[in-house]
Amino acid sequence: MSQSSVSPAGAPGASASSVLAEENGSARSLILNRPKSINAIDHEMVLEMARRLDTWGVDETVKAVVVAGAGERGLCAGGDIVAIHRDAAALSGNPESTDVDAEQSPSAKFWFDEYRLNESISTYPKPYVAIMDGIVMGGGVGISAHGNVRIVTDRTKLAMPEVGIGFVPDVGGTHLLSRVPDGLGTYAGLTAGHLRGADAIAMGLADHFVPAESLPAFIAAIGEAGVDAAVDRYAVDAPPSELSDQREWIAGAFAAPTVAEIVDRCRAVGSPEAVKTADTIAAKSPTALAVTLRSLREAADDASLADTLVREYRVSLRCLLHPDMAEGIRAQVIDKDRNPKWADFSEDAVDAFFAPLPHDLTFANAPAAG
Repeated sequence: MSQSSVSPAGAPGASASSVLAEENGSARSLILNRPKSINAIDHEMVLEMARRLDTWGVDETVKAVVVAGAGERGLCAGGDIVAIHRDAAALSGNPESTDVDAEQSPSAKFWFDEYRLNESISTYPKPYVAIMDGIVMGGGVGISAHGNVRIVTDRTKLAMPEVGIGFVPDVGGTHLLSRVPDGLGTYAGLTAGHLRGADAIAMGLADHFVPAESLPAFIAAIGEAGVDAAVDRYAVDAPPSELSDQREWIAGAFAAPTVAEIVDRCRAVGSPEAVKTADTIAAKSPTALAVTLRSLREAADDASLADTLVREYRVSLRCLLHPDMAEGIRAQVIDKDRNPKWADFSEDAVDAFFAPLPHDLTFANAPAAG
């Protein structure tokens, strides 16, 4: 069952569920079914995915799981940004808001269960085949790039775009990006730029390249003959990565210790690509950029994804309390004026994002918040 062959909710004979579970021979498919929103993921969908994966993980008749998105536009465009904006605007607009208030918000409860799902995907006991076709952003990366069989196509557009809305890469994104060599992961995190399927392969964020037109047959073959046989039959060599061709100057520029120095090094390179990169970064939230860079550097030393997710959870809560997240979503998604007014930058403010919470937290085999 491919993305293009899934009937959207509301079509004749289609289920209205936002997550469809389908049998495919010896495999099972999870289809994110909100095509009008490019399958943006919400709390209910996270809980349903977790429930299905837990059940299939111990079912001996299930040999593999395939995760895909309904419609032609992509696997998943991320989380419900409008809902998160409501919480961010309310919390950051009240100077008396605290970590406790942030953690009681719907956004925090969603993130807790989403991050738990991300960690469980990374340790899933069976082949977890993520079809990263079309748009794969934010939360879409979290439900795909932690899998053990990651498929990209000629239509893939992958991104961690959080800094563009005053947020910081989450869903284990800093864990993934911090492990990409030559500064390419830091580049992706600070620019929020789109990565093509070939880039994802070159960066180690995906495993196999399957032409989009072959997806229906590829998915059917998983259920008929198994994952290895399907990959052998339908995966092809990825085309050259345009981003990888720029790794030399990116490695030098993005090794700088601060965002300001990264921007300066990009301008010093002087190529059109490097200057454009500098301009792109300079337009983002200074606070979100600094927190992102520190998150990436610290994630590189984490022993596990679960460790990174604990830090990302703390940082995400503090983003709700900082004005840049509400302002960034307003400018990019709500009013769409593309003219955010970022808060003044402060190193002390950056330190506050990383302060421990007053209670222990883990995402390794953690219970769902519900």
